[in-house]
Amino acid sequence: MERVTGIGGVFFRAQDPDRLSRWYATHLGVDPVPESYDVPSWWQQAGPTVFAAMPADSEHFGGPERSWSINFRVADLDAMVRQLREAGIDVEVDPEEYPNGRFAGLRDPEGNAVQLWQPGGAALRGPG
Repeated sequence: MERVTGIGGVFFRAQDPDRLSRWYATHLGVDPVPESYDVPSWWQQAGPTVFAAMPADSEHFGGPERSWSINFRVADLDAMVRQLREAGIDVEVDPEEYPNGRFAGLRDPEGNAVQLWQPGGAALRGPG
């Protein structure tokens, strides 16, 4: 069976797309969409990705008016949290360490859920 090779983009509505793109670039290092085809798009490191449909009433998104969230892998959760807090961004670190790693949560300027994940356990071993 032919399979996709990864996620080629994440697209969502925003009240102020330019401001939100700059926020993600400044605070999380996600390059904005290139202004020409001569400039490459943001590249990410290879690693595990979860693609999960969740129940319509899931609290994961922060309320029924929200329908998406994003999870970014990070190499050093503590360093990323420190960097974000120094920039005045409220970040909540989950005190529990799970078999698949550690997590922290925050909201972007438009209130969308952003989760940070430092992989652990089987997520570090790679595909079978």
